[in-house]
Amino acid sequence: MKVILLQDVKALGKKGDIVNVSDGYARNMLLKQGLGKEATGQNINDLKLQKANQEKLAAQALAAAQSLAEELKDKEVTVSVKAGEGGRVFGSVSTKEIAESIKKQLGYEIDKKKLLLDNPIKSLGYTEVSIRLHTKVTGKIRVHVVEG
Repeated sequence: MKVILLQDVKALGKKGDIVNVSDGYARNMLLKQGLGKEATGQNINDLKLQKANQEKLAAQALAAAQSLAEELKDKEVTVSVKAGEGGRVFGSVSTKEIAESIKKQLGYEIDKKKLLLDNPIKSLGYTEVSIRLHTKVTGKIRVHVVEG
């Protein structure tokens, strides 16, 4: 019997796969526990439509991330911190502070977990910070750390 998997099943397949299993296993395990449904013509067409819709949504998300990366490329945010002699910052500038500055100054809602800092920012001046907007898209923004 051919079955469309509704969830990942260990040693059988991933969600959306069409697998061929014995009738008893399909009826007593997969269909009964809601792990799969019978692969009829209607169900296969529904699966194809779902996959096409998911691909379309993924393409839209990628395009949106690319356009946001392009917009942020030339932008700059200013972060005010307490500093001592010689421009040394007390502590370091966190991704949370950078994300809040981006929201206040530019109006973009960016999660602090998406900001990538190679090294902590511990001095005044300009720093390039990478932003992971999508698995395939990484943008950059310029951060200006000033004493305040």
